[in-house]
Amino acid sequence: MTSHRGAAPHPGDLTDRLAPLLGNAPGATAVALAGVRGGEQALLCEGSTDRTGGRPVDPDTRFEVGSVTKTFTALLLAEAVARGEVGLNDPIARHLPPGTAPVHRSGEPITLLHLATHTSGLPRLPRGMLRTAVRSWSSNPYGAYGERQLLDSLASTTVRARPGSRVHYSNLGVGLLGRLLAGAAGAEYAELLTARVLEPLALTGTTCDPGRAQATGYWHGRARPPWSIPALPGAGALRSTAGDLLRYLLALLDPTAVAGGSVPLAEALADVQRPRLVLPRTGDRTCLVWSLRTAPGRDLFFHSGGTRGFTAFIGFCPQTRTGLAALANTTPACNDTFIQNAYTALRDLAEADLPA
Repeated sequence: MTSHRGAAPHPGDLTDRLAPLLGNAPGATAVALAGVRGGEQALLCEGSTDRTGGRPVDPDTRFEVGSVTKTFTALLLAEAVARGEVGLNDPIARHLPPGTAPVHRSGEPITLLHLATHTSGLPRLPRGMLRTAVRSWSSNPYGAYGERQLLDSLASTTVRARPGSRVHYSNLGVGLLGRLLAGAAGAEYAELLTARVLEPLALTGTTCDPGRAQATGYWHGRARPPWSIPALPGAGALRSTAGDLLRYLLALLDPTAVAGGSVPLAEALADVQRPRLVLPRTGDRTCLVWSLRTAPGRDLFFHSGGTRGFTAFIGFCPQTRTGLAALANTTPACNDTFIQNAYTALRDLAEADLPA
């Protein structure tokens, strides 16, 4: 195990609290953790980048983060709203070619806000993707589904519920959101995200590029090729590092201290934390992509992700300046405990007394 600590150690310090998570990812050869609690920071890394004698894992080792990408897409949306480029209540038809926008039978339009809160009524996957995914289901199911197929399928996509009436998790919805934001700015998603979010936050190891060096992912013990999601990069194309996710957490915990002095980005970091709706039965809240669970004096924001080879979790609590990111190079299992244990560790850190 390698670790880095900020601030002086103390009984029950952050590194000691996080260390048990390193052993909670069965089948992984590489695990990396980033944590912040009050004025203390920690980066913990264990293992090697593959099973054949790869490099030791360090804070700059890149992992696929899957749906954690969606939190960056939400930030890109809030940033575009802050600069006046788009509006949360823009109908998606405004940013699509004529006649291609999916429509519910009620006629109520889908908005950018619906996409960012999983209330669009769109299905989880784009129409026709399962046919192209059959041959690569265990390795790269999105890889053969391109932008042209996505655009061709949208008009015939069934909108299952009236927009805004029901929460239904949709990779299609947030992936489409990324496409629309890129189109509004006249850029590719990866380029736009780099210019407006990644560079200002100094997240130099975070990118959509599958060609850069990264840990090898494993599924059921078998090495998987790098993840590819060309039609919907905003839903899950990012790779990141423990070091970068620590910087991301620090920016979320203190939006006014944004590197690069971007005012729209500072506003966006705060805006993504604003609750947009309350879920029935649980009382949990949904923000722009982020899930929010409240307790007396504590707000826990969190999101998880997975690809065919990697598992990721990120969460934070603003009131106690607590944050945690956890990365492993193995696919989440049906009975996966890595994400649940990471959430529990975040909750326990947020509830614990802060050091003096």
